[in-house]
Amino acid sequence: MKVIILAAGIGSRLGPLTNDKPKCMIKLLGQTLIERQIKIFHSYGINDITIVTGYKSKVVDIPDVNYVNNVNYETTNMNESLFRALLETEMCEECTSGCRECNGTGLSPAKPILVTYGDIAFEPRILSQMLEFCEPRPSVIGLAARINWKEYYQNRTMHPLSEAENVLIENRRILEIRKNISKSLENQQIGEFLGIMLLPPDQRNILLEKYLELKQNHVGVFHSSSSLSNAYLTDMLQEMIDCGATVKPVFIEGKWFEIDTPEDLKNAEKEFEERD
Repeated sequence: MKVIILAAGIGSRLGPLTNDKPKCMIKLLGQTLIERQIKIFHSYGINDITIVTGYKSKVVDIPDVNYVNNVNYETTNMNESLFRALLETEMCEECTSGCRECNGTGLSPAKPILVTYGDIAFEPRILSQMLEFCEPRPSVIGLAARINWKEYYQNRTMHPLSEAENVLIENRRILEIRKNISKSLENQQIGEFLGIMLLPPDQRNILLEKYLELKQNHVGVFHSSSSLSNAYLTDMLQEMIDCGATVKPVFIEGKWFEIDTPEDLKNAEKEFEERD
């Protein structure tokens, strides 16, 4: 398995905490957010890790990982960061005419890819739950999600409910993903996407093909964003859903925090201090 950590953003709502470093380098109980994630990945034997940097990229100095720099981080978003990583790390290095390594696809032999946001902290058991989902579902994109997400926002006065990345679920399949989903039918559920995605090998290929096609042909608004280059990961996931991809929630249990404001950091410190 490979891991891609999306960590190019500025984190302006954290104020002075990110004046000299990106969000992923903020310390939670003495350890940076990105170090916490990498420690968990290593504990499960996952060592093929790529970090997408952008803002204050030189500050991110973690040994034994790969780096991809999104130099246009100020004018692009997570979608662009992910595809920069995929295009730099997933293309076949041996590719020539009639290449046996990639069977002419131009892509390296695929492994499942775990994509995470760089500004989240979570317990190791959440990774375990994602890996358990991966094994029996080789062609399904899995998104970490929770249904009781509104409880988490009770202590987030600086981060309104309307900014949650919601998923609309029916029969354990995600039909829609975007911010501020407020209406559902009786047989549907509204959850929150938690910034952890499992991408199986065949869906990696489809995702890259779709992105390259859009990059060449798409103009204007892209789902909830003003353009493809400024799109969120959720916009590309919605595109995949609309094109027939099977995307399912992985209902996780355990401590998980997004660090988007100083208040989030304090809440996370309190919760993780009780566990660590």
